[in-house]
Amino acid sequence: MFELDIQLLLDTYMIPWGVNIVLALVIFVVGRVVSKIVTRLVRKLLVRANMDAILVNFVCSILKTALLLFVIIASLNQLGVDTTSLIALLGAAGLAVGLALQGSLQNFASGVMLIVFRPFKAGDFVEAGGVSGTVEKISIFSTLMKTGDNREVIVPNGKIYGDTITNFSARDTRRIDMVFGIGYDDDIRKARDILRKLVDDDDRILKDPETLIAVSELAESSINFVVRPWVNSSDYWKVKFDMNENVKLAFDENNISIPYPQMDVHVNKE
Repeated sequence: MFELDIQLLLDTYMIPWGVNIVLALVIFVVGRVVSKIVTRLVRKLLVRANMDAILVNFVCSILKTALLLFVIIASLNQLGVDTTSLIALLGAAGLAVGLALQGSLQNFASGVMLIVFRPFKAGDFVEAGGVSGTVEKISIFSTLMKTGDNREVIVPNGKIYGDTITNFSARDTRRIDMVFGIGYDDDIRKARDILRKLVDDDDRILKDPETLIAVSELAESSINFVVRPWVNSSDYWKVKFDMNENVKLAFDENNISIPYPQMDVHVNKE
């Protein structure tokens, strides 16, 4: 008759397995606590470094997941589970996901670079990724922009960071480059004085740097003046539009012509 040796069962199976289970639970519980502490410490360091909140949350989420995965593998290893195949499976799965999400990973990497190096911020008017507009939101994978006609455009970060970025709001002041042509029969001194007066009478135009007014070209049908005033960035378009209108009105009042292309048509009657 078969007799169950309780002592042998305890010494061979129950006690070793019990110890392993307890140790695995200890590793899991302590590991979770340590992972939380490490994550909080990293979050504080990133916040002190003035990192963007989006990037801080993303990095902490990745770190927390990675630490928790490490704790689970360590716990399973303590139970005697062969984790080599599990690690290989996770590596293969990570590689497959990486290949499948290649474009998304590029956008993510570009989003991290945009957030870290800050070539622009929310509220800036930029030209990037083939779109001109005001930046409303910068996320990990894309940037939300609002165009001048109030359209929302979502641009992938990979397209933005891989191309030229022009930030029109980066500087407090901007220079307006304008060209005005007069006829060859007109008085260039008088035209220059008119342009100078229009510039001096506009309080939005800065005195320093001084506005450049000069003859830039003796063209085929006109004498071209360049007018380059400096203004605050917020006044750029208003001053530009007003100057175009005021120059036309002032030239008309002083009989100064603005040449435009003309065509003479000759009709021969037989």
